[in-house]
Amino acid sequence: MIVAPFPLSNSNKAARLRAMAKSKVSYRCTSCGYESLKWLGRCPDCETWSSLQEETKSSEPRGAQKTRSFRLPTEAGVTKPVALGSIAEEPKARLSTGMSELDRVLGGGLVAGSLVLVGGDPGIGKSTLLLQALGHLSDGGQKTLYVSGEESLEQIRLRASRLRIEGNALLLLPETRAELVTAAIEAERPAVVVVDSIQTIYDSDIPSAPGSVTQIREVSARILYQAKSLGVPVFLVGHVTKHGEIAGPRILEHMVDTVLYFERSGASSYRILRAHKNRFGSTNEIGVFEMNEGGLLAVENPSELFLSERPTDAPGSVVLPAIEGTRPVLVEVQALVSPTNFGNPRRTCLGFDSNRAALLVAILERRVGLQLLGCDVFVNIAGGLTIDDPSADLAVSVALASSLRGQPVDRRTVLFGEVGLAGELRAVAQPEIRLKEAAKLGFSRAVVPKACLKRLEVPKGMEVIGVSKLEEALSAAGLG
Repeated sequence: MIVAPFPLSNSNKAARLRAMAKSKVSYRCTSCGYESLKWLGRCPDCETWSSLQEETKSSEPRGAQKTRSFRLPTEAGVTKPVALGSIAEEPKARLSTGMSELDRVLGGGLVAGSLVLVGGDPGIGKSTLLLQALGHLSDGGQKTLYVSGEESLEQIRLRASRLRIEGNALLLLPETRAELVTAAIEAERPAVVVVDSIQTIYDSDIPSAPGSVTQIREVSARILYQAKSLGVPVFLVGHVTKHGEIAGPRILEHMVDTVLYFERSGASSYRILRAHKNRFGSTNEIGVFEMNEGGLLAVENPSELFLSERPTDAPGSVVLPAIEGTRPVLVEVQALVSPTNFGNPRRTCLGFDSNRAALLVAILERRVGLQLLGCDVFVNIAGGLTIDDPSADLAVSVALASSLRGQPVDRRTVLFGEVGLAGELRAVAQPEIRLKEAAKLGFSRAVVPKACLKRLEVPKGMEVIGVSKLEEALSAAGLG
């Protein structure tokens, strides 16, 4: 017998409505924003492992929820299409942070209303760098604001004393509530703001925990639109995951204007600040700093740093004049080739693309006749720098041949050029800047692609040898 369900009484209806109004738990991917009702080990959308994070959201009726709206500043509060040609071009002066290497990575300084995201491993110096920058600005009479969600006023004061920062115009705000942070920015109107870190700031109107996908997205949007409306540049410090990526939703990196990463090699005291995104400058710029007891010091000539411990007459060591953004940097390319004791030879690279190295090994084997396929190959860019410049092909190839044959390359010789699959050498960009930097550091000989010699102004006292094939380059380097 089928029994019809009893109709709900008014009290049961009220209880069900109250239950529906309670908060619900869902799981959202921190990489792509995919939402799931249950936890999954792997995101079905972007296929990232262990990226789903729990967040709480309210299931109140849509009309009962608070309206959240952030808008960019417009004339008379009306948004309408505007012809591109009718917009007046008004280039604005950039604000210098007082740290030359930081200004270089930013593209020449801070742009009004820009949002800069700074990431890096714990303890690498993110807070130290930004506190030093605010100290330089405050010494110049600029009012700055440092918002800390992780440290107390006493802790920040101790760091400032170690860095010798007086900071009479540097304001400190230990706060994690987004509405109070934006209210302080609105009231003080500082020249520069630092929020350390974005994962600790939360909006009390959102039921999710601080650091969740929803919190980071909403808080960043609030700060973004306030920065644009007031014309105040803001630094956001971001935590990183175990994979070295900035924690939180990937949309955070799309929202900001600039993304900077702090890197270091092992236990070295040197730090490299690299721009991964920059709407106001080059994305290939790097800044080099040295960490000591007085804070981070800018390294004005990183080429001397990267070549300072280069061994004398060692096989497998050559010098490459690379280009990082607008700056020429001389780095040491090291290679080690040894017979393998296993069935599959190893291809290990540090600072260089391993796939590119395997390609160069195949070219040396096929086009030049070097027996490398049965050997373990190790390539290292000394100093912890990562090279993506195709001009490194020739330097890596010559270093591999030098290590295999046990013959050193003249220590006053630099090499650069792109190697094709047929063993030909192709021209690369900005050869004059590379050669000038090499000549400034005392190098007197260069092996370059012959195509680079067209309209090339050779520095005084430098011998430049143009080659068209990889075999000719090996002969010019003394490995023929």
